[in-house]
Amino acid sequence: MGIRDDKAPKVLQVILLGENNQEWGRLYATPKEFSTGSVGFYANGKLINPVNPECRYQSALTLTLIGSKDKKSGTD
Repeated sequence: MGIRDDKAPKVLQVILLGENNQEWGRLYATPKEFSTGSVGFYANGKLINPVNPECRYQSALTLTLIGSKDKKSGTD
């Protein structure tokens, strides 16, 4: 089994800021086990350009714990 982080929070709040600290939006990343076998956090959502609210963006974020992927056992 790969590395696990038992002290990680249940949720991470990600605040996306543009120039002059204008907030584009907030994403909430929750724990996830990825199809690769790694673990970490995942968030997705829509963001709005604060100076041009007609323009919206789709966002996805992954945070992967380095070393969390199970190592494959070799067979000869």
